Amino acid sequence: MSENNILEMSQGQSGLGKVEIAPEVIEVIAGIAATEVEGVSQMRGNFATGVVERLGKKNHGKGVKVELTEDGIKVDVYCLMKFGISIPTVAGKVQDNIRQALLNMTALEAEEVNVHIVGIQFENAKQTEVETEQEM
Repeated sequence: MSENNILEMSQGQSGLGKVEIAPEVIEVIAGIAATEVEGVSQMRGNFATGVVERLGKKNHGKGVKVELTEDGIKVDVYCLMKFGISIPTVAGKVQDNIRQALLNMTALEAEEVNVHIVGIQFENAKQTEVETEQEM
C-alpha cells in the first residue's frame, strides 16, 4: 500500500509513535453504519463480492467508496432502499450515522458523505404470503 493512501492521525506530543488508518477501515465503518439505518435494504456490490458472500465471508466495505483529498475525506455510499420508505429521510439518517460513526471511532470528520440510491428492494411474494398466514 502506498504512503499516499494512508491517513495519519495527529496524536499530539505523546512520543509513542504514530497511528495510521487505511481507507479500507473507513469503508468498513461507513458500510456498517449505513446498514444499521432502518430502511436500507442492502449495499451495492459487484459480482466478486456476491460470490465471496455466498461462500460465507461478509464484506462490510461493499458499496462504499472513500476518497482522501486535500479538502478531507469524501465518502460515497451506494445502497438499495426498502420499498415504501421516505428516501430523503433515510438518506439523511445514513449520512448522519456515517458521520457520527467516523467521529466516534476515528476522531475524523468527513468532508462529504454522498448517498447514491441505486435501487429499490421489493418484498418477495413468499414473504408476503407467510406474513398473511401469520396474521390469520
